[in-house]
Amino acid sequence: MSFLAPWALLLAAAVGVPLVLHLLRRRTGARIDFPAVRYLLRMEREHAREVKLKNLLLMMLRVGIVLAIALAAARPIGPLPGFGHPPTAVAVVVDNSLSSAAASAEGPVLTRLVAAARNVIDGAASADKLWLVTMDGAVTGGDAGTLRSALSNLRSLDGAGDATLALRRASAVVRASGVPAQRVVVLTDAQASSWTSISAEALGGVSATVVVPSGEPGPNRALTEIATEPLHWDPRGAVRATMRGTDSTTWRVVVDGRTLARGNAQPGAAIVANLQPIARGWVGGTVELGPDELRADDVRHFAVHIGEPPAITVDAASSVFLRGAVDALVQGGRARRGGDVLLASAEKARTPALLFAPNDPLKVADANRALERAGIPWRLGARREGPAPLRGAGVDGAVARSWYVLTAAGTPTGVDTLARVGASPWAVAGEGYVLIASAAEQSATDLPVRAAFVPWLDALLSQRLAQSSSGVTSVAPGATLRVPSRVDQLEAPDGSMRPVESGAQLEMPWTAGVHFWRRAGERVGAVVINGEASESELARLAPAELADSLGAESVAASAEGVAGATFNAGGSRTLERTFLVLAVLLLLAEAFVARRGLLKTAAA
Repeated sequence: MSFLAPWALLLAAAVGVPLVLHLLRRRTGARIDFPAVRYLLRMEREHAREVKLKNLLLMMLRVGIVLAIALAAARPIGPLPGFGHPPTAVAVVVDNSLSSAAASAEGPVLTRLVAAARNVIDGAASADKLWLVTMDGAVTGGDAGTLRSALSNLRSLDGAGDATLALRRASAVVRASGVPAQRVVVLTDAQASSWTSISAEALGGVSATVVVPSGEPGPNRALTEIATEPLHWDPRGAVRATMRGTDSTTWRVVVDGRTLARGNAQPGAAIVANLQPIARGWVGGTVELGPDELRADDVRHFAVHIGEPPAITVDAASSVFLRGAVDALVQGGRARRGGDVLLASAEKARTPALLFAPNDPLKVADANRALERAGIPWRLGARREGPAPLRGAGVDGAVARSWYVLTAAGTPTGVDTLARVGASPWAVAGEGYVLIASAAEQSATDLPVRAAFVPWLDALLSQRLAQSSSGVTSVAPGATLRVPSRVDQLEAPDGSMRPVESGAQLEMPWTAGVHFWRRAGERVGAVVINGEASESELARLAPAELADSLGAESVAASAEGVAGATFNAGGSRTLERTFLVLAVLLLLAEAFVARRGLLKTAAA
């Protein structure tokens, strides 16, 4: 047995009061014989044994009353029969990831998880401490009313969330509560793609209960991939998407609020829509399937720039590979001839430009002076020889045969490292420039002769160097990304504006949609938020398997099962009410014994 207020046991010292009173009653004064009361003394001797027993019983009852009250005040907890449960710190983790929006014959999964969470709250006592934790890591604490209100407003995320983060925050708040009894209740659909890699380490040793609603998920159709071709439409372009599922359905493409194409989609087949929107500039759109039990993954967002492609000039002294790649982009409508963006060796540096290291080592000094004049905060350092593999978007698998160490001049701001050779930067980008550490020659790198060279060049021009473009960034809900150079606002899907600081880290919302970067009131790029494709895979872990991986117990999603497993773990009860009841019973017994003695005296 343990005590929540052990200091109250000091009240037990009051048992000395009935003991002292009992001893004082045994003291007698001087003995005087008085003939008139001799018959009373004879009657007293006849009942002396009964009186002594009564006094001893009253003393024991009064001592018991004092001890019972002291024990009740100390708030004991133990496995004895009692009322309620010991004060418990409980964090309820509700899995509101995208997959929880799936409907079944029993109703939406999230609705059933919320009902189970309400069962936990309804089973809580006033001394319990409660928190609600969701898959975006949000923590809500407070009384039962506050948590019920939060549950009423709970909605599914448009992404997977972060199960590990949610469990860690749940365990952290209960460990910091100061309440000895602690428990995390995990209410989830046990989606295999989200929970397979989660271990008991995330709970930090806190006891846990796992609740998984019964039933199996039904079939699901979903859009899992989407891309625009090309990145800039002039004004024609195409949208390509992929559908996952077991049956066919209808689809439509909406751009800037207008439906531009419709059709029927077959499982596993690509959806391709050739479009020519009326809108110009940066616009957002969606590809939508006919609705099914999980509506959230039937819609996928995209963004595209409609207008003229970037105007580029390639230096005449550039390699045949670079000039050939530019010709291919112009012929394919992905670029046009013009003076906006320069492609050249670094000794001719200006902005905006895509600059390569010079092929002749004797020109490195000229290149560094040109970089300084152009305000580009990088210099070409020592020459290195390979071969060495390249790592980065669009260059994986390519090899650098010779390159220069890129050295920062001062403390560059708003810089991205696009590719690396070993641990060193090989391609860096900043405001108005991309600098490559190798020459655009086959002798320096095999990238110019690889099939990936033209798409890589296309992406750099359209997303890094076009004057009106900060490019398209595709992220999952809740992702953190860096604000592009010279961007001062972020436009939300509802049209509201949010001031942002160039180069700052920005956390995106947990809802899908298209956001636009703005510079001086103009749209210059987009952030497309779509849920992870894995959230459309509704296969579940068995409840016992998930509980075993978390080191938890699994219970049924019933009111009795959830509340009982949460608050009655270990069989302990709060015993203060038990001892109060005992004190009342002892008081009644004491009153009965004392009154019985008075009645006998009166009768005599």
